[in-house]
Amino acid sequence: MNPAEFDRWYATAYPRLVGQLTLILGDRAEAQDAVQEAFVRFWDRRAALTDVASRDAWIRTTAHRYAVSRWRRLARGRELTRLVPEQRVPAELSLDRATLVAALRKLPEQQRHTVVLHYIADRTIAQIAAELGVAEGTVKARLHHARAALAPLLDDTRTRTLGGAR
Repeated sequence: MNPAEFDRWYATAYPRLVGQLTLILGDRAEAQDAVQEAFVRFWDRRAALTDVASRDAWIRTTAHRYAVSRWRRLARGRELTRLVPEQRVPAELSLDRATLVAALRKLPEQQRHTVVLHYIADRTIAQIAAELGVAEGTVKARLHHARAALAPLLDDTRTRTLGGAR
């Protein structure tokens, strides 16, 4: 991949991947940092990562892993200093989006990750299973449990859009 191809891909993929990771992480700035770091890591490995179809998945997975590692470091730091961070919803989110982010935050991380991949990244059950390294049945179960947990948190209109799994 030459620099011009990378720039075109980055321009289209970066906003989409930041949006997806924002919903997983619940923090846009964290998502931007993680996706940016993933793109930097991709550039260093671009010769080995030639499969166009898996590039977004590689970036998303790498960004998520980077964010989780950062969370662990921060959690350890808070534990050591006994600081408790204030929970906040980013100001730039609309009310509907803020409601969705708040509801997603209440899900276990694996369910939240699966929901975002399926409904926001528009990945199939098989693609999610491959990306996360789990069985398709696990993906279906996570989606089922996540929808059940989200239903009372979101109104009927929003919950209908999180209908059956594909």
